[in-house]
Amino acid sequence: MSEYLLEMKDIVKQFDGVRALDGIDIKIRAGECLGLCGENGAGKSTLMKILSGVYPHGTWEGEIKWDGRPLVAQSVRDTEAAGIVIIHQELMLVPELSVAENIFMGHELTLPGGRMNYPAMYRRAEELMRELNMPDINVALPVMQYGGGHQQLVEIAKALNKKARLLILDEPSASLTASEIAILLDIVRDLKSKGVACIYISHKLDEVAAVCDTISVIRDGRHIATTPMQSLNVEQIITQMVGREITAMYPTREHEIGETIFEARHITCHDADNPKRKRVDDVSFSVRRGEILGIAGLVGAGRTELVSALFGCYRGRHEGEVWINGVRADTGTPLKSIRLGLCMVPEDRKQHGIVPDLNVGQNITLTVLKNFSRRTRIDAEAELKTVQDEIARMRLKTASPFLPITGLSGGNQQKAVLAKMLLARPKVLILDEPTRGVDVGAKAEIYRLIADLARQGVAVIMVSSELAEVLGVSDRVLVIGEGKLRGDFVNRDLTQEMVLAAAINQPSHHRATAA
Repeated sequence: MSEYLLEMKDIVKQFDGVRALDGIDIKIRAGECLGLCGENGAGKSTLMKILSGVYPHGTWEGEIKWDGRPLVAQSVRDTEAAGIVIIHQELMLVPELSVAENIFMGHELTLPGGRMNYPAMYRRAEELMRELNMPDINVALPVMQYGGGHQQLVEIAKALNKKARLLILDEPSASLTASEIAILLDIVRDLKSKGVACIYISHKLDEVAAVCDTISVIRDGRHIATTPMQSLNVEQIITQMVGREITAMYPTREHEIGETIFEARHITCHDADNPKRKRVDDVSFSVRRGEILGIAGLVGAGRTELVSALFGCYRGRHEGEVWINGVRADTGTPLKSIRLGLCMVPEDRKQHGIVPDLNVGQNITLTVLKNFSRRTRIDAEAELKTVQDEIARMRLKTASPFLPITGLSGGNQQKAVLAKMLLARPKVLILDEPTRGVDVGAKAEIYRLIADLARQGVAVIMVSSELAEVLGVSDRVLVIGEGKLRGDFVNRDLTQEMVLAAAINQPSHHRATAA
C-alpha cells in the first residue's frame, strides 16, 4: 500500500509544440492539504485539468498513481468516480436551477419510475448546508438568488455530496467575504480531520499559510520546490513563485494631483429585479487629474453597481449626472463613455471583459479598431505591431497573439482587458477588482501600472474588496455602505479599522482627515 493517496510523476503537457508543463511531480497523503502556488500562466490549472480528467489520459505524458495504482481517466466522470473532485475558479452552476438541483446535478435521487425524489434531495442539501454553516439557505430557491459567496459554498456542497477523497479548490475564496473565508478554511480543516486530501490553489497566500501542510511551487511549467509549510513564510513562497524578491508590493505615491476632471452627481441605482429597492442611493463624488480614488465597502454595498452606472453598463434603472472636464457627459452606453475618455475594466472579466470567440490580439484592439481601418479593410500589420507592443508592455504570457483568449490564465486575460482599455487613452479609468484572481507578481505589476497612469495625469477609480490594496494604492478612499456614501477620507494615517467602521456605519476610535 502506498504512503501517498496521489502521485503525479514527470507530467508533461504540450500545446502546439509549446511545453505548458515540463516534468511536474507532486504527492499528497490522505488528510493532507497541499498548497499549489505559482504565478498566472505557471501551469497550475493545466496540471489540475490533467488530474481531474478534463485532459484525458493519452493527451499528456507521465504517470498518475491513485491509491498506489495507475489512474487512467478518460473524462471527469472517471476521476469523480475515483473520488477526485475539482471546484473550478469559474463556478459551474446553472443559475436557474435550485440549490438542491445544482448539488445533485448528474447524481439525482429518483423514485420508482424515474421521477425526481425532491424531498430526499432537499433533506440532503439542507444537511450539507448545515455542515457548511449556512443553514439559512433555502435549497429550493434558484441558485441565482444568492450572491457569489453563497454560490461558492454551493459548489463545495456539490463536491462533498460526491464523497470526494481528494478535493481540488481552485481560487475558492475569490468571491467570498472575510467571514465566508473563515468558514471555508474551517471546512478544509474539518475535511482534513476526516482523511480527505485537499489541493488548495490561491493567490491569497495568507490563506495558503493558514490551512496548508505542504507547499508545491511551479514556475513556467516547471517544478521549483515542495516544502513543509512550517519551514516557510509568505515572503519565501513569493520568492519561489516569481524567482525574485518583491521588496515593495505597493509603489510610493509620488504623482501630482491636479484639478477636478470627473464628477458623479446624485447617482441612484435601482435593483434590476426589484425596482423598489435602491442598490445605490444618491451618491456624489469627484476625482482629480492624477488622483487614485479607492472605493471600499462590504460585499453587496453597491460599489460595482455605482461604477457600472457611471460607465453606462448597469442593467437596471438609474439616475444621476456625470461631468467630465466641467461638461455634463452622456455616458448612457459603454461606447459613448469610451469616446469621452471614460474607460472601465469590469469585475467579471469572463462575462464582461473578454470576447471568448476572439483571439488575444483581437480582444486587445477592440476599442481602437478604427485606428487600423483603411477604408474597407483592416491594416493587419499595424494592428499586429500594436498588439505585440501591448503584450510586451503588460508582460502578458501567451505563445502567440493568435491564440484564443480563453486559453490564457485568468490573470493574463485580465492583463489583456487592461491593455484593451489603455489603448483607448482614458482620461478617467475605472478598475473594478483589478487584481482578483491575479498572482502576487502580476499584482505588483498592476499596482505600478496604476501609479504610472496617475503620473501621466489619468484619474483612476479603483474598486477593491482587499482593504490592504485600497490603502496601499489610493490617494483618497470612498467608503460605500448599503448603497450610501459613508466616508470620504484622504489616505493619510488611514487604517483598515477606520474604513470598516465607516462601512458598517459605526463610529471609529480614530479620526481620518476627510477630503
